[in-house]
Amino acid sequence: MLPLSFVTAAVMLVVWFPLTTLWHQQSEIDATSAQIASISRQSQDLKDQARSVSTKAAEEMLARAQYQLVSPGQSLIQVLPGNVSQNTGDPGLQPLVAPLSATTAGASSTAVRRASHTSLPKFFSRFVRTLEFWR
Repeated sequence: MLPLSFVTAAVMLVVWFPLTTLWHQQSEIDATSAQIASISRQSQDLKDQARSVSTKAAEEMLARAQYQLVSPGQSLIQVLPGNVSQNTGDPGLQPLVAPLSATTAGASSTAVRRASHTSLPKFFSRFVRTLEFWR
């Protein structure tokens, strides 16, 4: 039994441990190689894009489209949309409403609350009205 355990220990020290280390190192090398290949593809794509933009016509197109630049002697004219009467869904595009003419869904409940405050003494009625904006 003792010689068999020595042989097993020797095999583990000489063969098993170096092989597992080599196997882990090879998997790390493969992952790094995949990352290098991906970065190389991205680099080539960026070089192709830079080559396509480096022409004079492409530069002028980008300057006009993205930066609203014009050639010397030209004028830039922007046509803005007129008054939009239809509801576009964006509340920022709707005209302002005067505060006194604004109607809300809770207008009837506000009238009921104001009526209930009039029965309170003046100080408490004003105090409660002051705190109503928190609702």
